[in-house]
Parts: sequence; C-alpha cells; structure tokens
Amino acid sequence: MNKTVLITGTSRGIGFETENFLSSKGYKTFGCGRSKVKKENYLSVDLSTKEGCEKLYNSAKKYLGHIDILINNAGTYAYSNIENADYETIDNMTKLNFYAPYYLSSLVIPDMKRQKWGRIVNIGSISGVVGEGGATLYSATKSMFLGFSKALALEVAKFGITVNTINPGWVETELSKNGIEESDLTYQDNIDVIPQKRFIMPIEIANLAYFLIQDEAKGLTGQSINLCAGLSCG
Repeated sequence: MNKTVLITGTSRGIGFETENFLSSKGYKTFGCGRSKVKKENYLSVDLSTKEGCEKLYNSAKKYLGHIDILINNAGTYAYSNIENADYETIDNMTKLNFYAPYYLSSLVIPDMKRQKWGRIVNIGSISGVVGEGGATLYSATKSMFLGFSKALALEVAKFGITVNTINPGWVETELSKNGIEESDLTYQDNIDVIPQKRFIMPIEIANLAYFLIQDEAKGLTGQSINLCAGLSCG
C-alpha cells in the first residue's frame, strides 16, 4: 500500500480516531493540533496562519516523503447570536475553518497532479448544509467549505484526484459537548430531535473517510455526504 496521509486536528475527537484507524490499516500518517503531543509524526501548530500551514506541509512532507491523501479535519465552533459577534472571532473562525484547508489543499495538489493520484477528504458539517440558528458564523464557514470542495473536485478530476466532504451532525466529542454548553439547548434536547436518538461516534466518520480514499471509491468526487443519524432529513 504505502499510501501516506496528512490529517489535521488529530490531538482529539474525530481526527484522533481517524488517524488511529488509518494507521491500523497500514497508512503512514502525519497529524497536527494546537495541543502539545510527543510523537514524531505530529506537529503542534496554529493553522490560522499562512506560516503555520506552510510549516505543517513542509514537516509532513519531510516525514512522509510525499503526501497522497489530505484530510482537512481541524476546525472550531462557536455558538453565538450574530449581534454578539466581534471581528476577531469572525476572522479567526474563517481562517481556521476555511482558509487553512483551502491553502493546505493548494500545497498538496501539485504533487498529487504529478503522480496522477490523490484524495482529499474534507470534514464539514450539516450546519453548512441546512444552517444552524445561533451558529451563523460556523454555518457560513462550513457552507464555504462545501462550495470549495465541489469546485476543486471539478478542477482536479482529470488528474485522478477526488475531493469529497463528510458532513457530521452532532458527534460524541469534546467540541460538541462544549458547543452544547454554550447553546440554549441541553444534551437531551439535541438527542430528542435526532431521528436515531443518538450522537454519531468518531469511528463512524473514520470508517467513511477510509472508504473514500480507496480506489474502489474513485467514482465518488465532489460529493457532500451527511453522516448525521438522520438529523439533516428534517
């Protein structure tokens, strides 16, 4: 196999689970996060800056040799009515949720084009598909993500590169729990409106990402897949 993966936001949650799962399948991985983690295949970095993105790309390429697969998972969430927004928060969330994955994709695409093979999996959110009142900024950045993914998929399709987006609903992670604490709803309130009456587990997202990077999934590109226990259905 010898396929290599750069995945962002691996210190916890979805990214942590996905990196471990792919490693168990024989992929060579490199991850990152803001937390300090003592691993040779990990970089503590701020992806909201151009310098941080470039440092991650260079460090990952040095460790992996080349980058076959990019999983854009790092992101941030905030629950706040629009009148409470401040420019710094808008700027920071846009940089981390959109600028960083866009720029990282621009860095890995040239190598993928040369080798005529590549996979980019973006971790979006159903909030970018159906909207989330009280989280307008988050929804906006994730909606931008979807448009970017579709357009990029068209741009690179002839080079054997696929680009797809996984849109989780509520996931059993620390980020989700913090988001609920900031909102007007309780954990049970959210469970009650999910058709399957449960949160998605990170391993479910890892499994779907694993499928999307297989050769068997080469016909899937530019797709937006809602993994949300039915929450986006109405």
